[in-house]
Amino acid sequence: MNVVALENNDVDAAPPRQADLSLLRLLDPEVLADPYPFYRRLRDYEPVHWDAYAHTWVVTSYAEVITVLTRYSAERTPTSEQLAGMGMSEFRPFAEMLVKQMLFMDKPAHTRLRSLCSAAFTPRRVAGLRNFIQSVADQLIGRVADSGSMDAIADFANPFPAIVAAELLGFPIEDHLQLKAWSADFAELLGNFQHNPDRAAAVLTSMNDLKAYVYRQLDEQRTHPRDGLLHALMHAETESGRLSDEEIVANAIVTMIGGQETTTNLIGNGLLTLLRTPAALAELKNRPEIVESAVEELLRFESPSQHTARLAPADTVLGGKLIRKGEAVMAVMGAANRDPLRFPDPDRLDLLRPDNRHVAFGWAAHFCFGAPLARMEAQIAFVTLLKKLPRIRLATAALKWRGNTGLRGLVALPIEF
Repeated sequence: MNVVALENNDVDAAPPRQADLSLLRLLDPEVLADPYPFYRRLRDYEPVHWDAYAHTWVVTSYAEVITVLTRYSAERTPTSEQLAGMGMSEFRPFAEMLVKQMLFMDKPAHTRLRSLCSAAFTPRRVAGLRNFIQSVADQLIGRVADSGSMDAIADFANPFPAIVAAELLGFPIEDHLQLKAWSADFAELLGNFQHNPDRAAAVLTSMNDLKAYVYRQLDEQRTHPRDGLLHALMHAETESGRLSDEEIVANAIVTMIGGQETTTNLIGNGLLTLLRTPAALAELKNRPEIVESAVEELLRFESPSQHTARLAPADTVLGGKLIRKGEAVMAVMGAANRDPLRFPDPDRLDLLRPDNRHVAFGWAAHFCFGAPLARMEAQIAFVTLLKKLPRIRLATAALKWRGNTGLRGLVALPIEF
């Protein structure tokens, strides 16, 4: 325990209460608004810490987070029996879908599925969307350019990736509002639905409606094929065979959800960060050629995905702590990305930060499948916003963050220009 690193720097101070070190603190609106001092305190006290309230090991240091993402098991979906034991049998259809998604698999099943999906979701397909993505950004900004103000979430960061996701998958673009609504509900289920039990029934209804929608799209593609990722997944084939309908639907859904929620939060969080750092905003506005580096720094500084869960595959020692086989481990990427042992002066925004190997998109075999697309969308979004909206500024200091401790994003971002 690094007592010197505690907030009051008093070597005689009593250890903090365990409740004060629990990830449940993220439900406090003040901590949710700025979790990084909390992460720093937890990392300085114990970078590998047993959270008795959340029933998980919490890992907040960069090196140990890399170890968890690389070596620990992603097969963490509860079984039907486990759900029944927790009184949550109604979530069985959700769990049955999750086990067919890459996010929740280990090799060799993960290797097979990722290779098949990679055969469909190629770099060429992503690159081919660039002109379309630029046109969507131009159109959305064009709608509000003369008004002098907008909610950057509702007017841009929400619809922008939703429209792109519909085009990517080959879904009707006019369905993007419904797709976004389903996506937001699904993200809530993946995040911290257990803290909002009153929302469970509505969220499950959304999940079932989304599954039915994708199955309908699958059936339509068989008689009226359209170019898009869904069609490509239907025809993807490698030495390991082809995808089943259940696998196609499950992974089309996770691609759509991840593509929308991550990108919405990246744009919203990143724009807020720039607005709060005028020198960096001016630097990017005057030098749009640095946008690739800038997006990586914004990903590190305000990670859209804050943490992800794993299971210990065997009895292991991590950060000096014995973790038993099967115990839950939470890798906190948002904390790892502010670890001063890896990133000098981590709380300073540096759009040209060298050696910026953050973990906002994960690591190794489970590195975010849609990262190239999210990066392209963010790069186009920031350059276009700063070019077309002169003298952009925050319209209010009172901001509200979504109550999702895993997927960090704003409810709204009022701006003026």
